[in-house]
Amino acid sequence: MTASKKGFTLIEILVVISIVGLLSSVFLVGLAGFRSRGRDARRLADIKSVQQGVEIYYTRCGRYPGAADCDAGTAGAKTWSALSTALTGTSGLGITKVPTDPLGTNDYRYGVSGDGQSYIIGAVLENVGDRSLDDDVDGTVFGIDCSDTPNPVYCVQF
Repeated sequence: MTASKKGFTLIEILVVISIVGLLSSVFLVGLAGFRSRGRDARRLADIKSVQQGVEIYYTRCGRYPGAADCDAGTAGAKTWSALSTALTGTSGLGITKVPTDPLGTNDYRYGVSGDGQSYIIGAVLENVGDRSLDDDVDGTVFGIDCSDTPNPVYCVQF
């Protein structure tokens, strides 16, 4: 009588593990592009969100943050952190937080005209071929560099 053995050999198990590992690594590498596009989409949404807060500030003060005082501590809001302070500080706008870059490696950019009647917001994007870059402002506006070299910067002016 022969004994029947059921199961897998060590070689068969190692081959299956190798194949699964190879397929999962190819899949994860393919996801990298989707992740960066997702972060770029969030950056564009953040710009729209901040735009709404800046417009509320304009309605209350008659000028955009950084041109002159509307409330204590808001003069000179020509950087992102100063803009954040102007919108969340003592202005009473009801804004509790201003978004930051998803990776935290590139700050968003903010500039305002001298008379406080126009402003620009920018964000560094990860994808050079992003279609949003076709419709944005290029060059230097209100001290903000919106050029696409060395990194693509998406800027909108209001």
